[in-house]
Amino acid sequence: MATILHIETSARTCSVALSQDGALLLHKEDREGPNHAVLCGVFCEEALSFAESHAIPLDAVAVSQGPGSYTGLRIGVSMAKGIAYGRGVPLVAVLTLPLLCVPLLLRERVEEGALLVPMIDARRMEVYTAVYDRALKEVRPIQAEIVTEQSFSDILAERPVYVFGDGADKCKDVIKHPNARFLDGIVPLAKNMLPLAERAFLRGEFQDTAYFEPFYLKEFVAIKSKNLL
Repeated sequence: MATILHIETSARTCSVALSQDGALLLHKEDREGPNHAVLCGVFCEEALSFAESHAIPLDAVAVSQGPGSYTGLRIGVSMAKGIAYGRGVPLVAVLTLPLLCVPLLLRERVEEGALLVPMIDARRMEVYTAVYDRALKEVRPIQAEIVTEQSFSDILAERPVYVFGDGADKCKDVIKHPNARFLDGIVPLAKNMLPLAERAFLRGEFQDTAYFEPFYLKEFVAIKSKNLL
């Protein structure tokens, strides 16, 4: 196991956490944002000061890699790369959509065979989403989806589907299937990065600190447009 600094800035909430051997030592968050430019550095400094005051060496920095807000991701990734480079520790990247699934799997009773559909809000009736099973195995890859009455009808016909994240609100009045389970209040947070970051660390799945770039929402728009040509 390891001591990891976790940075999450992909959405309106700015949060930073410190963990050791899979246990949460410190967590700071602000949901009044976006205040990332001001608070990300402050939160990171508090976490690093806590580690130093307790003589805890830092082993890695984990950062949410999107998809998400261009400005938020740029701030978080820049901070993570600077700390990782300055302290000579590896950089770990965590995708935002499986990150959104973590609190659901830890705190909610998820039905057997159910699928998880985290959503990130985009313009109009569009969301960025993916489909996962309860083991966080990818059933459907990350993609842009225009929400209609037929969205996810294939999987809804077969099993319960949990829909959550800030893009889920726009679906409630459109998707009426009885197998749809809408959950409120789930946002990406640094403290929920722990299991995903620990797994990546143990597997040695590190990023090139100099060249790593996050997934911005605009990149998915470009990919979608290209596929439509």
